[in-house]
Amino acid sequence: MKMKKIVSGFAVVAFSTLALAACGGSNDKEAASSSSTSSSEAVKPAEKEAGGDLKDGSYKLEEKNYDHGYRVVFDMTVKDGKITKSNYDYLNEDGKSKQKDAEYEKSMKEKTKTGPKEYIPALNKSLEDTQNPDAVEAVTGATHSSENFKNYSQQLVQAAQAGDTKTIEIDNGAAMKDGTYKLEEKNYSNGYRTIFSMTVAGGKITESNFDMVDKDGKSKKDDADYEKNMKAKSGVGPKEYIEQLNKGLVEKGAPADVEVVTGATHSSHAFQTYAAQLVNAAEKGNTNTIQVDNIVTKK
Repeated sequence: MKMKKIVSGFAVVAFSTLALAACGGSNDKEAASSSSTSSSEAVKPAEKEAGGDLKDGSYKLEEKNYDHGYRVVFDMTVKDGKITKSNYDYLNEDGKSKQKDAEYEKSMKEKTKTGPKEYIPALNKSLEDTQNPDAVEAVTGATHSSENFKNYSQQLVQAAQAGDTKTIEIDNGAAMKDGTYKLEEKNYSNGYRTIFSMTVAGGKITESNFDMVDKDGKSKKDDADYEKNMKAKSGVGPKEYIEQLNKGLVEKGAPADVEVVTGATHSSHAFQTYAAQLVNAAEKGNTNTIQVDNIVTKK
């Protein structure tokens, strides 16, 4: 699978103590917290402020190619505007779930303290509980799969907002087609929304332009007050972390390999999720701008 660290650009259910933290791609959540499983107590969905409602139906996503003998199949059911069933899984060529692979379970658990029998149900339950891919906690020891889950569940949420029940096909591992790929959030959170373009030339990412802009098109990097206040609290501001993330994607060539910026963890995760969507688009050569009706929740 492609993702190894965690990402997304939508509103968080549990807001950090950082006063400047915003919903959607504008969140700069914490310097202190790390990716881990949430407690067994169910997280209640936060009240939505902006973002399209989910239309009832069954939404599906499938990876086209097998990786280490497995590929992702994912279906999500929406009823009365709520996610009532999340069924994310890895299947082999015989249609057998990775959750039933005793050897894989044993080997992974010895190395990371968790296995597919634990982390797959945990991720599915978290989405059902939070109703928001961005609020899904990464499972410790299964960061790679957690990131995949967040990317793919976000794509399903976007499909559900549009009522598009056509199966999303991911040509995972395919060579990226040359071109410029774009993604834009629709809704502002704390005055900002994400815009993101990625250029591929010679099959490689040659340019990354991830940014957050206000209604006048002004970058958060140029917001001196935000920079000062965030830097005082977390040790980093948008002028630094946005540049680091863009540079990291060009240098590493894959969203999974981009390092999370300490002090801007949530924005790093958002960057990785959106970058993963752009990579998925580049694998198919689809240069249509991805319009994200991002969910913004009330504080």
